[in-house]
Amino acid sequence: MARTVAELKTQLADLRIERPSAPVVFVPTMGALHDGHRALMTQASHYNGISVASIFVNPTQFGPDEDLAKYPRTWEADLQLCADEGIDVVFAPTVDQMYGDRTESTLSAGPLGTRLEGAQRPGHFDGVVTVVAKLFDMVHPNRAIFGQKDAQQVAVIRAMVRDLELPVEIEAFPTVRDSDGLAMSSRNVYLSDTEREQALAIPRALVAAYQAGSEGAQAVLKAATNELAGEPEVHVRYVELVHPDTLEAVSPTFHGHALLLIAAMVGTTRLIDNSMVTVG
Repeated sequence: MARTVAELKTQLADLRIERPSAPVVFVPTMGALHDGHRALMTQASHYNGISVASIFVNPTQFGPDEDLAKYPRTWEADLQLCADEGIDVVFAPTVDQMYGDRTESTLSAGPLGTRLEGAQRPGHFDGVVTVVAKLFDMVHPNRAIFGQKDAQQVAVIRAMVRDLELPVEIEAFPTVRDSDGLAMSSRNVYLSDTEREQALAIPRALVAAYQAGSEGAQAVLKAATNELAGEPEVHVRYVELVHPDTLEAVSPTFHGHALLLIAAMVGTTRLIDNSMVTVG
C-alpha cells in the first residue's frame, strides 16, 4: 500500500522493473468497496498487467450540502477486498497529499459537466476531472476502468482524456446489480429496508423503458416516468433519454441507441442509474 506519491512511484518503479512490458491498469475508487468494485478489479486482472487501485474520498467533488463527512469509509474491508482481487498497489493518499495546503489550478469539465448531475450538483464534475487528471499523472496508467453506472462521469472523463490528449484508454464496465436489481452503490448503505424496497422502482423503470423502445423516444420516457410515479417516495430529479456520447437529449423522432438516465432521492439518499435503449 502507498500513502504518499513518493511511495506510489517507488512501488510502481519496482514493479515495472519486474514486469517491464506489463500494462498498468488502474481502478480509481472512493472506497466503501462492494461487489461492483470487485468486478472492476477482476476485469483489471484480465490484462495481466500491473494493477493499481486508489482509495480516496475526493472533497472537491462534493457540494457544501452533500455527504462528504458521512460518506461511508470501510478501510479494513476495502484493503481486504483489494488483496483478495490481487491488486498490486493500493494508493490511499491523504487530502494533503493530493491537494497540499491550497490548490490554485483546477480543471473544468466544460459543457458536458453542466447537464444532468452537473446541473443539480454545480462544480461536481470539475472536482471529478481535476482529481482523475491528478491520479492519472501520478499512476501513469495505460488503461483505467470505471463503472458504467456513473455514465455521465465516464463521458466527462473520456472527453477530458481526448481534449488533453492523455495516453489512457478509458473502459466502462457494465453496471453491477444486486439480486433485486438495484445498481450497486456505496450510498446504498444509507437506505433503510423500506427505502430500499421503494428504490426498486428505478430498475423497474429502466426495464419498462427498454420494453417500450420499439414505440419511440416519447414512449420510452413515458414508460419510465409512469413506473417511477407509481412509487411516491421516489422523488425524481430527472429522467432523460440522451445520445450516449454527447448526453444531449434525443429528438422525438430519434432512431438508434440512446442512454436513459435517472436520478432520484429516496429518503435522504441520491440514487442514479441508467441503461441503453434501442429506440424505434
